[in-house]
Amino acid sequence: MFRFLVTASLRSRLIVLLMAAAMVGYGVFVQREIPVDIFPDLNKGLVTIMVEAHGLAPEEVEALVTAPIEWAIAGADGMTRVRSISTAGLSIVYAEFDWNVDIYRARQIVTERLDAASDQMPSGIQTVLLPISSYMGQILITAIVGKGMDQMELRELADWTIAPRLRAIPGVSRVVPIGGLVRQYHVIPDLMRMHQLGISIQDIEEGVREFGNNTGGGFVNQTSQEFLIRNIGRTASLDELRNLAIGMDDGQPILLHQVAAVKFVPRERRGDGGFNGENSVLLSVLKQPSADTLKVTAEVDRALKELAAGMPDGVDIEDYVFRQADFIDASIFNLKKVLIEAVIAVTIILFIFLANMRTTSISLVAIPLSLLTTFVVFQLLGLTINTMTLGGLAIAIGELVDDAVVDVENIYRRLSENRLLKVPRATLAVVADASQEIRSGIVYSTMIIVLVFIPVFAVPGIEGRMFAPLGVAYIVSILASLLVSITVTPVLCSHLLPQIKRLSHQETWAVRKLKILNEALLNKVINRPRPVFIAVALAVVVAVITVPSLPRTFLPAFQEGSFTAFLSLNPGVSLDESVKIGKVMERLIMQVPEVVSVGRRTGRSEQDEHAMGVHVNEFEISLRPSDRDMESIKRDIRSRLVGIPAPTAIGQPISHRLIDHMLTGAPAQIVIKIFGEDMPTLRNLASRLEGELASITGLVDISTERQTLIPQIQVKLNPEKAKLFGLQHGALTRQLGHLTNGMRVSEIVEGQMYFDVVVRMGSSDRDIQSLSNALIMTPRGPVPLSVVADVIEASGPNQFLKENGRQRLMVMANADKRNDKMIAPDIRELLENFELPEGYYFQFEGRYAEQDTSAQRLLFLGLLSILLIFAVLVTRYRSSVLALIIMANVPLALIGSVVGLKLTGLEISVASAVGFITLTGISTRNGILKISHFINLVIHEGESFGRELVIRGSQERLKPVLMTATSACFGLAPLLFAGESAGMEMLYPVAVVITGGLIVSTVLDAVLTPVLFLRYGEKGLNHLVASNKRTESNTIADAF
Repeated sequence: MFRFLVTASLRSRLIVLLMAAAMVGYGVFVQREIPVDIFPDLNKGLVTIMVEAHGLAPEEVEALVTAPIEWAIAGADGMTRVRSISTAGLSIVYAEFDWNVDIYRARQIVTERLDAASDQMPSGIQTVLLPISSYMGQILITAIVGKGMDQMELRELADWTIAPRLRAIPGVSRVVPIGGLVRQYHVIPDLMRMHQLGISIQDIEEGVREFGNNTGGGFVNQTSQEFLIRNIGRTASLDELRNLAIGMDDGQPILLHQVAAVKFVPRERRGDGGFNGENSVLLSVLKQPSADTLKVTAEVDRALKELAAGMPDGVDIEDYVFRQADFIDASIFNLKKVLIEAVIAVTIILFIFLANMRTTSISLVAIPLSLLTTFVVFQLLGLTINTMTLGGLAIAIGELVDDAVVDVENIYRRLSENRLLKVPRATLAVVADASQEIRSGIVYSTMIIVLVFIPVFAVPGIEGRMFAPLGVAYIVSILASLLVSITVTPVLCSHLLPQIKRLSHQETWAVRKLKILNEALLNKVINRPRPVFIAVALAVVVAVITVPSLPRTFLPAFQEGSFTAFLSLNPGVSLDESVKIGKVMERLIMQVPEVVSVGRRTGRSEQDEHAMGVHVNEFEISLRPSDRDMESIKRDIRSRLVGIPAPTAIGQPISHRLIDHMLTGAPAQIVIKIFGEDMPTLRNLASRLEGELASITGLVDISTERQTLIPQIQVKLNPEKAKLFGLQHGALTRQLGHLTNGMRVSEIVEGQMYFDVVVRMGSSDRDIQSLSNALIMTPRGPVPLSVVADVIEASGPNQFLKENGRQRLMVMANADKRNDKMIAPDIRELLENFELPEGYYFQFEGRYAEQDTSAQRLLFLGLLSILLIFAVLVTRYRSSVLALIIMANVPLALIGSVVGLKLTGLEISVASAVGFITLTGISTRNGILKISHFINLVIHEGESFGRELVIRGSQERLKPVLMTATSACFGLAPLLFAGESAGMEMLYPVAVVITGGLIVSTVLDAVLTPVLFLRYGEKGLNHLVASNKRTESNTIADAF
């Protein structure tokens, strides 16, 4: 097939060049249209069900709302985990589905099952499926600050001017505001006056419910025209509401203000926002999973600029607290810079070896053609341009010229030999034969590089989703470079190389010196191979022994340029007190030199899907560039927060919200979940575990989920006393619910804004003493509540936390990167020795739990890659000995990889493991090129097995081997010098492993492969030669 492609390309050279030009043009066009994001699609199917049950305590929410939902959706096809949070007035259930489940199908399954649960829940409660968002869907948070502006007006600007404009942008999933004050019309009944005038709470609710409504009257024909009848009762006047007639007394109307106070009162808050220590409204923008983050962010930026021009004086809406696009821009910029620098480095290396602009240019053509072809494949596969796909190209950049370099070098050499013949052959025939001569080595080395990457696609979980696109980019670009070397490279060689005047003087001074050195070294090793074998064997043994002692991690740390911090106070603290302490923490964080701004979110927004209580503060910290690394800045912040009287935690936004939250469901690197049935027992176990974890070196930010008892005012009906007044239990609780929790009875519309009208007792009337004295309507007349019920102070849980139907409590921690080498084994040992009651158990989750699992998984995949290489080589060379000689490069590469990891201080991670898997394929290329050439010399040119064959073959292959290895190393060099830059976190370990391994394996391969072939390869070579003679065909000759 490959002979046909080469021959067909040379016969249709113009067509090949036109097709290559068309691919370049189309690739440039396609590249601009491909979406850009920070990571590949990491959106596991997540369906979020939110139910608001205003006024219900956590106990009632859990029993009446959450439990029926969990029962209904249990066992749904493809569902992997169900998490639920039941807190005061709110139930949130997270249904997580497997990676391969379509999110729309998952939502359909959940919707159908929820229909069965609706009959079991209290009347008036509705389940809501929140819009689809990605795990890292929060792309932007901006602070709306109004100096001297009323907080109610500021919130109205956010809710009714800014948020609707942003929601209209394509790709935006939700816009969630927090902070400021939400205006409501409050009707506060005066129970004494109501009793005196004979007005019930139902009379007030009914009267207010009909207030402010418009109705339609249909059409009427009049004077040859059609008129629409409108019955207008809507008004936004507070005075008109106060003067609303709600009853009659002796023929006189009873007005609302006679029995109730009517005024603007802020809606009861469950959250607050702040910016740089001042009150503000924070607006979070979430995108849809498939939306282009950069495009959506650009549209949001443009909309905010347009809106800013019309804002009142003193209002600033462009104080960005978090902007994911900044990290993406920095990462993509750094990767593009690395690609450009790699191309320049490869160009310099090729020119040093080839010393000819034409041969260098022909070889370099493979880079743009391969890259642009890869972008076309990205579009066909629906992939995005992200740090992993661009990283795959950055890793491959030095290898994209390998096939072309070997091809060009051999064609150049054969053309120079042809020019010395008395009767030179036709140029196209020489080019075709020269290209075909080395085709086997090129094809099989390329196919092996591709094959060893295939096991990476079998890696499950988040690491598989992250590195699979890198593999796609790497494999497609390598295969594209192979196709270019078979088609475009021979065509360009046939056009450009024959015109070179001094074609026979192709070797530079550097190549000649290297060949002299190589020959001398080969002769010495051939004469005395034992010391070299022993030294290399010892080095391999040391490398193998060293590997288990290297530090480990799941994924490398990111360099996002921002932090997210958490403060968790004791549940039961008031929102005002939580805000006060949060502001203190804001000011402490702002003292750190690198901090630019701090945004604070206390509690939760009315539209948020996270059930955070008012005791939780979340901070978004924006940083300026600094000489200090992220870990040093993090430690500085921690040191300043030691005086805060509650647990704090610090991480990075994408790391915590995407990686950690996806692994554990919590924003922490290390999570230990304790499962059981009795919550007090769980709390005691968690407290003990938290204390013991503090003794483990390297653990920081240790805390436990805040599940505890909070104060309650409980009203318990006395059945005996209630019977005396003819009062039913349900009637009492319903009446009290309307009075204390409030009832939304109507809404008032002002232009495009609408506001709730709520009937509820005032805050001062809802303390324990006032409630005891509150008049309750009974069939025998009004009586104080204390007459028919006991009003007492008690306590109850602040929330219920369940996972897969069982109660659980999480103990969370982060790691200090300076001392994290033994964290995972120490935690496992602690958990094994920790005594648990019967029916209780642990689950250790998070990055450090995953690192052991991923290490075992990748070790297996690495061994599988080696077996694949061996199988292909045995099939190709029909000799296990020759295959093992070529594969001797793999342990040689291991030596260099271990040295690279040691010198740079990197951990063994998923990234470094992927680097080694890639290296196993790359490192065999050198051996394949040499062994194939030895065989070619015997079959094609009649050489005999022996010392001369080995030395000649090694010398002739020295130049292409060094060019391919050096170009690969120098192509990775920009990644090695950009390890601390944004976007390089996953690629730097890969580059270190490949570069270190390739340098060592190339140097040692220069002598070991020839010597091993000379000592052990004769039998395999003779078998191939005999097989060639028996078949009396060119099959094997063509292959080699």
